[in-house]
Amino acid sequence: MDMIYDEFREGKINIDKTLKLLNKFEISYDYVHVKKVFKKNDKQKSGLITMEDFRAIYRMLLHRPELVELFSSYSANKKVLSPSNLAEFLRKEQFELNANEGRAVSLINRYEPINEARSQKEMTIEGFIRYMLSEECSIFKVENKMVYQDMNLPLCDYFISSSHNTYLIQDQLIGPSHLWGYAKGCRCVEIDCWDGPNNEPVVYHGHTLTSKITFQNVINVIQKHAFEASDYPIILSLENHCSPPQQERMAAHLLDIFRDSLCTTTIDNTVPSELPSPEQLKLKILIKNKKAGSLQDTLNRRGQAYQGLTEETEDTLESEDEDEEGAGHMLKKVLIRKPIKKDKDKGHKVKVALLLSELVIYTASRKFVNFEDSKEKQKCYQNNSIGEVKGQKLISRTRIHTPDFVSHTIRFLTRIYPKGTRTDSSNYDPQEFWNVGSQLVALNFQTPGVQMDLLIGKFLDNGGSGYLLKPEFLRRRDSAFDPFNVADRYNPITLTIKIISGYQLPPSNLSKSNKADPLVKIEIHGVPADMTKRQTSVIKNNGKLNEIEIPDLALIRLCVEDQMAVLANELALANLLCYRHVPLVSKLGVSLKPASLFVYIWYFQQ
Repeated sequence: MDMIYDEFREGKINIDKTLKLLNKFEISYDYVHVKKVFKKNDKQKSGLITMEDFRAIYRMLLHRPELVELFSSYSANKKVLSPSNLAEFLRKEQFELNANEGRAVSLINRYEPINEARSQKEMTIEGFIRYMLSEECSIFKVENKMVYQDMNLPLCDYFISSSHNTYLIQDQLIGPSHLWGYAKGCRCVEIDCWDGPNNEPVVYHGHTLTSKITFQNVINVIQKHAFEASDYPIILSLENHCSPPQQERMAAHLLDIFRDSLCTTTIDNTVPSELPSPEQLKLKILIKNKKAGSLQDTLNRRGQAYQGLTEETEDTLESEDEDEEGAGHMLKKVLIRKPIKKDKDKGHKVKVALLLSELVIYTASRKFVNFEDSKEKQKCYQNNSIGEVKGQKLISRTRIHTPDFVSHTIRFLTRIYPKGTRTDSSNYDPQEFWNVGSQLVALNFQTPGVQMDLLIGKFLDNGGSGYLLKPEFLRRRDSAFDPFNVADRYNPITLTIKIISGYQLPPSNLSKSNKADPLVKIEIHGVPADMTKRQTSVIKNNGKLNEIEIPDLALIRLCVEDQMAVLANELALANLLCYRHVPLVSKLGVSLKPASLFVYIWYFQQ
């Protein structure tokens, strides 16, 4: 504690030196919170505090009663924890069943700030609190912050973080388009492409007043940021409304800008019988677009001069491409056939430039007809896009199609997107589509709320890679999983959450006293049988959530409220163990560190 005496050599310190000293002690704090406590201790209103005043602030921030009580219950003399005391705590309270004195000593060496105690292999309350506030006691396991799942299975075996109308940052009608959306680490982004001036395609929400950005600039931003958050493949979902000449321009930009990152051929130059894995496609960019002809046709043309074709395809507003040649090698003049007429009986036809089509390899868009049609005719490298309304009908409570939906997503990548009437960029509930194995559940990332809380929380797992391995029952070809019929079939658990305290909660604007005096809502999101909510009457309370039938699909949302939701955090159920701190974020998804909930969580297999 010598640094305290150094700072107080002149007698008193101001708020800036107080903050500096807290930083030296590596204490997380909220500036507004500390400033308020500083003023409370500055009884002379001089803007200065004494050493004793600082110690009071230090104890207020660090020596929380619930942690002191827990420490004392395992300390023989109420002053220090021996290695055996600490190991007992780890075994009984933290579920580290194999913890021994060696593990305890390693924690003492890591977290004990007092040299004398550390040299004697003892942990004081100072070290214990630092351990309890560390990442090791966060709600998320340390190992889950790294990629730990098997990444060598086919792409369709993973949930993939996906966004809708990625270029929009407000509403769907008159809001601005911005490149910011393409720099957020999502693994499947949408690009809505239209003919622009000077033969340069533009990106905007067609037939609306949203602003326009050039396709070239979008691709440049993606190239710059594609693999900052994750090395695993990124899928560009093209909603392609461009004429063939501007599609050629799109292909030119894709080839020139992405170069070797663009996936332009299959891994072994043969038509696959199953999709490659995220591991095989590391640092690759896949184009999702309508494809003219078959993948075999594309592979047959490798090394040949292009004949300049434009192919007719069934009407769809999404497409994908892939090609293998280096930049510029594929740029050949495409000869356009005579315009294609609309036929009321055959439906509207769209033209796909062969050059762009050649870039579609593993993610060729195919119009969804029904599950039987896909089972009989669809190739493994083809995917479907299904609107939320149609998707909800297919998984309605009649359950006529629900098992078929699961069977479909086991075989094929399936993208779900919001209905067109969501002009305010609101979102549907993604959980119901994850329940049937849909991989690409696309949301409007610009709109905060429960739905985005769920998506952000879900993809914090597996190192934030944007890829999560689906449960085995959503991957196995002979699966008969039905999210509406799960009782006692999938390793149910009983979960209990005890809310112990809130730490440095920000004041509420809705409170007359401007004090955080919140309620805590605990929600389970999962299969229909698991959907539930509990609410504490005061911050210290238990929330027994009874049986959870499908823990592999369940997500927990803790929402701290003061009349309205102020803070929210999404947690993967598999990560919950014993005494833990739950970091909190604002309604806009901004970290409120060090604000957190201190909880005790336990569950057991039934």
